[in-house]
Amino acid sequence: MDEMLGMEHNGNRLHVLVIEEDEAMRSACMEIAAQRGFSAEGLPEAGNAQQLLRSHTVDLLLMELKASRREGLQLLEEVKALKPDTAIIVMTSSTTIGSAVEAMRGGATDYLTKPFLMEELGTVLERAAHQRQVSGASRSLRERLRTSGGAGNLVGRSPEMDKLYRILAKVAQSHHPALISGEPGTGKEMVARTIHAQSENASQPFLTVDCGAFAPELIEHELFGYVKGAFPGALRNAPGVLASAERGTVFLDEIGQLTPDLQGKLLRVLQEKEIRPAGATHRIPLHARILAASSVDLAAAVTKGTFRKDLYYRLNVVTLRIPPLRERRSDIPLLATHFLDRMSRESGENYTLSDDALRSMMDYDWPQNVRELEGAIERACTMSSGPVIHMGDLPTQLQNHELELRREASSQMHKAQSAVQPGAMPRVTTLAELEKQAILSTIKQLKGDKLLAARLLGIGKTTLYRKLKEYGISENVSLDTVDPMNGTSAYRRM
Repeated sequence: MDEMLGMEHNGNRLHVLVIEEDEAMRSACMEIAAQRGFSAEGLPEAGNAQQLLRSHTVDLLLMELKASRREGLQLLEEVKALKPDTAIIVMTSSTTIGSAVEAMRGGATDYLTKPFLMEELGTVLERAAHQRQVSGASRSLRERLRTSGGAGNLVGRSPEMDKLYRILAKVAQSHHPALISGEPGTGKEMVARTIHAQSENASQPFLTVDCGAFAPELIEHELFGYVKGAFPGALRNAPGVLASAERGTVFLDEIGQLTPDLQGKLLRVLQEKEIRPAGATHRIPLHARILAASSVDLAAAVTKGTFRKDLYYRLNVVTLRIPPLRERRSDIPLLATHFLDRMSRESGENYTLSDDALRSMMDYDWPQNVRELEGAIERACTMSSGPVIHMGDLPTQLQNHELELRREASSQMHKAQSAVQPGAMPRVTTLAELEKQAILSTIKQLKGDKLLAARLLGIGKTTLYRKLKEYGISENVSLDTVDPMNGTSAYRRM
């Protein structure tokens, strides 16, 4: 990594344009950009931005989205038309996530909710620099995937996905086997297709074998092939997937489902770089790249003796772990926007999410991950009576989850009010105590993510940290195990 993250690898500074009406805020943003190695200039309003964009190189635009939003959204469209490679970060004083989603649908790549910490701005700028410095990571990958024949796009700008993009960009340039791990619905095949699309052999075949979908003998014939007469019913030669892929990619999904015998045969093929079809006396050279995936922990399977250790290490040259959706909740608005846009194109209806629907989606854990989110959006668009999707349009499991959260909050409040000494006057919960319970409960539900909690609560980050300080909780303490009723549970140091 370059010492100054605003520097590109060729030594040129990335140029940041700050559009902010408040002079003090504009100057502070420019100063933070300069400290990170960017060159920066600022404008008080969007009126002169178009002329500057035509005559200057602007790598990153940091712009204020005012309450009316019309002028800012119009500028977003103009920037994407004039400079499609420019990364756009929106600053909004709105207390709803919905406005940020609307901006991202207009072309923004990230957003900050005022008031924000200058350190947070620095992190967002650094993220934009990383995206340019590491092979155009996320943007390049998404654009290449659109032409790769894959179903949909890799979507996400969270730190967890940025890490995956960086590893993926490097893996795509090699020919070694790689292991892709992740829970069901996280997009393991999508990552495999992206690796293939980014490789030098992208024009070659990409073939998939679901190792858990067929009987062992069928999987063996599918992988290694057979010759005519090898067994009853073998009326012709069949080369098998490993040979048919030529110099392309073979994706072995759920490889942990292979029997020990097939694991041994696959290991020999990888070691010897040769394939022997069933019934054949000759061998076929292996030129294809092998990518394998599993939704179970293969390392644990090795310990249990259900997966061969030598095959595991042969495949595990590089491991790409896809984070579950609950670990990257900040990507939910982006994914929702992506699926809404697709549904809008298909139906001609300009769908959007209400604030209560989006908040419910942010609270939900999504056990089936991105696949479940995609299905929820499709169902909601189908059930909706208009362009705005409300809570009642979402699938039953999300509505039930929202009701359960409300019941739990009500129950906790009732217990707190009922816990009085015999003979004593009933204790009345003050507004300040209710506020404290709401803040700590939200942070706990979000596994300690304070910035996301502030957005969902509709308060600024500065306000949230001030409240935590009033409760005697310092910023370097994780609150994911906090007791919302008293705020004094066992905290874990970051």
